[in-house]
Amino acid sequence: MTAMRIPERMNFGEVAPKVFKAVLALDAAAREGLDPVLVELVQIRASQINRCAYCIDYHTTAVRKAGETEGRIYQLSAWEESSLYTVRERAALALTEAVTRLPEGVPDAVWEEAAEEFAEKELAQLIALIFTVNTWNRMNTTTRKTPGTL
Repeated sequence: MTAMRIPERMNFGEVAPKVFKAVLALDAAAREGLDPVLVELVQIRASQINRCAYCIDYHTTAVRKAGETEGRIYQLSAWEESSLYTVRERAALALTEAVTRLPEGVPDAVWEEAAEEFAEKELAQLIALIFTVNTWNRMNTTTRKTPGTL
């Protein structure tokens, strides 16, 4: 079986280095104070919703290095039906889905659940993380950045 190579449209980092570096800085700032495994789970889930193959590959590799189990990675797309995630993780994943699917809005119940699980500062960081991964997803899907490329 031969994999199909999808051609990259542009190397965004080379063409717009100042923007790329600004998003890198935003990404680093958004992660501050959050559990590294939770960060990766949120980024994988947003990337699944946005169908960003590059980001799914990147973040599943990162979360494995952080010690995450294969079962939790595999079940992430069906986290609501899985018993493998904590209440805190479920709140973060629900918020991730609501923010990523923004035209539907963030329901009050989702906000309240997240606000119960995360201190206000952490919640702000989580929101920043979610909109940052959505930025990466949009950048990478638009330019067709594919797994295996730098």
